[in-house]
Amino acid sequence: MSALSGVARSQQRNWLNPSTWHLRTRLVLVAMALLVAICGAVGVVSYASMDMVFNKQLDRQLEQASLRADVFGRPPSSFPNSPTGRPDPLEARGQAAGTLSARIDGSTVRSSGLIDARGNRVSLSADDEQVLLALPTGDGPVDRSLSNGDYRLMAVKTNYGDVIVTGLPLADKQTAEASLVWTMVLVSLGGLVVIGLVGTVIIRRTMRPLEQLSDVATKVSRLPLDAGEVALAVRVPPSASHPGTEVGSVGHALNQMLNNVSSALEARQESETKVRQFVADASHELRTPLTAIRGYTELLRMTETFTDDGRKSLARVQSQSERMTTLVEDLLLLARLDEGQPVKVTDVDLTQLVVETVSDEKVMAPDHIWQLQLPGEPVTVRGDATQLHQVLANLLSNARKHTDPGTTVVTGVMLSADGSAVVTVTDNGPGIPQEFQSRIFSRFARADAARSGSEGTSGLGLSIVESIVAAHGGSVEVTSKPGRTEFALRLPTATTERL
Repeated sequence: MSALSGVARSQQRNWLNPSTWHLRTRLVLVAMALLVAICGAVGVVSYASMDMVFNKQLDRQLEQASLRADVFGRPPSSFPNSPTGRPDPLEARGQAAGTLSARIDGSTVRSSGLIDARGNRVSLSADDEQVLLALPTGDGPVDRSLSNGDYRLMAVKTNYGDVIVTGLPLADKQTAEASLVWTMVLVSLGGLVVIGLVGTVIIRRTMRPLEQLSDVATKVSRLPLDAGEVALAVRVPPSASHPGTEVGSVGHALNQMLNNVSSALEARQESETKVRQFVADASHELRTPLTAIRGYTELLRMTETFTDDGRKSLARVQSQSERMTTLVEDLLLLARLDEGQPVKVTDVDLTQLVVETVSDEKVMAPDHIWQLQLPGEPVTVRGDATQLHQVLANLLSNARKHTDPGTTVVTGVMLSADGSAVVTVTDNGPGIPQEFQSRIFSRFARADAARSGSEGTSGLGLSIVESIVAAHGGSVEVTSKPGRTEFALRLPTATTERL
């Protein structure tokens, strides 16, 4: 499935807005619209041309039919048997079937009729005669609708003062023009179908390199480029990256950009590796002198006599060495987690671990209200018990340090619908500022003004929490507002991990 199809599924396309359509769809529709316009123009011109040709033919035939009514030059005495002193024009030789003739004397129709398909004379109705009486004389042929159909009529005034009206039916012309219209419509529709199908295939083929570019861009956009070793091996195929074409130039430029990004990621990874190694080495080397400082401090306290100020200074040295030892241990743990060292997993009773950790915090901070919300059955997860204990201790310590005495801290354990274990640590303290929540798990991130408290922190506690939980295949998130702050851990249980 192409990336364009993936985008079409992920976003609701507004079909009323052409700017949201696929480019190939717009190209096909534009091509078909142009074809419709061309077919329409050809049809109009063809129809007009054929109508002009048919009219000329009818006018020529009409003129000949009028001349065949050769009564124009004959004197009245030549027709003693005619009641009007003039012969019936339909009696003229060579008049074709459908020919209409009438003789008008002033405002009276003296004779009128038409020849049917069998050659017989058919009289006109009174309404038809009124139409004939209204014809202009000498203005050329005109079209009129009669009871027998549409006719092209011509009225000519004779030398004897009367008017001869001659007409030919338009049925053949209309039939031919209707046939032309249907032919144009059917041919145009067939052409539209063929052009639509063939055009879609051709445009899809032409647009395939763009889809390949989109596929590559989509794959790169889904890669975790922010940290860790990233293998940016995806590239635009050679068929879509030939610089000799417009699309190929874009593909070639995208490959060049990806090469540059890949080089930058390799340099970043090399730099991060050096930094991690330095932190790990430095932290490891610092453990020995820190241990010595703490040992000699204890020895001095037991063997030497100090003044009150000396005892205070020595106690300060001891507390700071212990704090630095904790910081070094945290840095070493983060370095090991960053290197992706596997976690030594065993079955851990998460419920019991929570009870023990909360009990420890309750001893350290009796001025807080510590509550538990536990399920009826134990919840077992696969993990390192020591690391998971540190996660819980860091979260509870974080709630203790950054909230006022009297704050209620609720620790809960539950099983979610997907079978994973969820641990929540919730307090009713002042909350965390919204702008700090996005970086609260960053290393050395501090927001002393966010929540009250006097104990200093290194800013590594929550970063360690996130790293340990991620190493166990879980996740951690925070939601906070004034009066309620909740950290939620989600860990796979022993049952789901075995599945």
